[in-house]
Amino acid sequence: MTSSATPVVTHAPDLHRYEIRVDGELAGFTQYLDRDAQRVFYHTEVDEAFAGQGLASVLVRQALTETREAGRRVVPVCPYVAKFVQRHEEFADVTDPVTPETVNWLESKLG
Repeated sequence: MTSSATPVVTHAPDLHRYEIRVDGELAGFTQYLDRDAQRVFYHTEVDEAFAGQGLASVLVRQALTETREAGRRVVPVCPYVAKFVQRHEEFADVTDPVTPETVNWLESKLG
């Protein structure tokens, strides 16, 4: 599905995620859980119908920007988010390393 519509990223705090929509249709999301001053991103996905349009990058950039603006730090457990922060040094100042303690905490919260 190709669209000329501008994708829109919104924060859905009740669902612990940021969503990206194209023409009003949910195209993808990145999920997180907050731990003290950290926002632990653990999963990102874009629907196959919207693949190849760069939407994951738009989504994650906005999510990380809003996380910074909220005064929180980013913990990139999600492989996509981890790769994104490695490639975009402008987020290095708000990125914390993934530790075994963080992973254990996340697993206990997610079940």
